[in-house]
Formats: sequence, structure tokens, C-alpha cells
Amino acid sequence: MPYSNPTSSPNLEQLFSLNGRTALITGGAGLLGSEISFALAELGGDLILASRDQARCAARAKDIVSKYPQRRCHALTLDITDTESVSACIQSATDLGGFDILVNCSWSGNKNTFESISETDWLHDVDVSLNGVFRIIKAAFPVLRQRQGVILNIASMYGAVAPDHRLYDGKELANPPSYGASKAGVIQLTKYLASFLAPHGIRVNCLSPGPFPYEATQREHPDFVQRLQSKNPLGRIGRPHELKGAAALLCSDASSYMTGQNICVDGGWGIW
Repeated sequence: MPYSNPTSSPNLEQLFSLNGRTALITGGAGLLGSEISFALAELGGDLILASRDQARCAARAKDIVSKYPQRRCHALTLDITDTESVSACIQSATDLGGFDILVNCSWSGNKNTFESISETDWLHDVDVSLNGVFRIIKAAFPVLRQRQGVILNIASMYGAVAPDHRLYDGKELANPPSYGASKAGVIQLTKYLASFLAPHGIRVNCLSPGPFPYEATQREHPDFVQRLQSKNPLGRIGRPHELKGAAALLCSDASSYMTGQNICVDGGWGIW
């Protein structure tokens, strides 16, 4: 192994550059997915945005290209609960030239308390949040193996800590038990894949956001948002753009010696 030579080491611009690389981002037009998409485009990456709402992805792709005209950005239809849809999406992405980075940011679920959740709701939420991540990675594996690519899974602080029941008032704001259980599974799946995909040159990491409530929630439930802020060490909720730095790190060569890690962007939530 050569000795370190800081005078000839890659500079930070080179380490963070995604020039010549393409990222497939599931849920790439969502609240957090959009910020990640813009971050990777800013670093020079081309993008493929995929979700059940292709029109929304296409609109977000147009926004990205408007800001970064040299980027190529495509929109595909993807239902991560449907194996055939997953296979078709990966094939379409391959036909577009393939991808080097896979970001799993899709999520949808039902608001439920432990008392109100049904088995049907539980199975649906787990199917989206955990099984869907497995499906897309399984289908994307041949492409990522060929490219020695990178996988970034989006989990949650609630994959590591329990929701404080005192923060939640009724079903409308409840955090369902299926959510944290699924996200804990995503964190563990990340570690498993980091181990077993390492021989193929594939790195796998995880990003766990803290409290990033939707704007509608902030407008309609200010008391709830205040409770979130009061519990957090930094005393506030997260701003969606605050995920960009961690995503840039984990999707680029700036993290080339990192795999199997879960980076928490939670304002310190998990330390208490």
C-alpha cells in the first residue's frame, strides 16, 4: 500500500464529483427525494426518477434540467410493491444506459395508532417500506455489480428509537408501529448487504432522517411541530435541504471507505 501523499491526493471536488455517473432514485420527486435528486445533479450526476406518479417525476425532472441544463434526467413508472413493475423499471433504466447509484427513498403508508392498525395496514406498510427496498435492490443487483455501484437506503430515526407517545395526539398524527419496524429492517438489511455485496465492489449505506414534517403538517398542526422541536437537542425540526450533504457524501467517492453505516440527520434526536 502506498504511503499517504497529501500533495497528490484527490481534492474534495474530485471526491464528491458524480460526473459520468447516473443515479436511479425511487421516490425522487418526494419531499426528501427531491432534495437528494437536486444534490446529485449539482454534483454532476445524471438522474432517473421513479415512482408510481410518473407525471410528478417528469415535472421534477424538468425542474432539475432547468437548473442544471447539462444533466440528463428521466422519469419512469415504478410500483415497488409489484415485482413486475420493479423488473420493468430496472429494464427501462438499463435501456437508458444503466445506473451507478441506487437511492431507495420511496415510502407510503397509512396513519394508525397501535389500536387502530389492522393486519392489512401492517402488511401494506411493511411491503412498501421494507419489502420494496429488497425488491428493487434484488432487481438492480446485476447492474450495480457490473458498475461496482453504490446503494443508499433512506430509513428513519424511528428505525433506531421508539416514538415518544406524548408527542402524538390521535390517529391523524400518529406514527404507526409498522413504520419504525420497517425502517429498523431497512437499517439491518443495509448492514447485511454491505457485508455480502462487498465482494462485488458494491457499497451500501443508510441515511436516517429525523423530524422533517410536511409543510401541510406544519401549517395545520403547529402545536405538534412545537412538541417535536421541544424534544430535539437542536430545538427545531429539519429543513429538507439539510439531507443534501449526507446524501452527497454517501453517494460519492467521498465515502469510498464507508459501507454498512447508518448516518442520522436528526438534530441530535437519537442521543436522548
